[in-house]
Amino acid sequence: MFRAILFQFWAVTITAALLGFFLGERGLISAGLGGLSCLLPNAFFALRLAGAAKRPGGAKVFTFFLGEVVKIAATIGLLAVAAKSYPEMHWPSLLLGLVVTLQASFLAFWKKS
Repeated sequence: MFRAILFQFWAVTITAALLGFFLGERGLISAGLGGLSCLLPNAFFALRLAGAAKRPGGAKVFTFFLGEVVKIAATIGLLAVAAKSYPEMHWPSLLLGLVVTLQASFLAFWKKS
């Protein structure tokens, strides 16, 4: 679970650095905001699931699905805040940062322990 978060962190970092190199500061900030709007809710959700698993009875199915709904809502909210607070947004960079971060978690399943 935390390996996927680590992969997402590196995906945000590398994507933002590459877009910053090619597009300048706008690309760097836009890709970083897009990636972080996905990374932060995922990290909090992973921490919450890890905490719920340690409690007696473990994580309940309802807790998982409620956490997923909150995670999606937080991602949408963070994207809205990013769009509102950074008026010079480079939208393709934001979307690329978001998509690369979302797909990076699948790499964690391919890597063996």
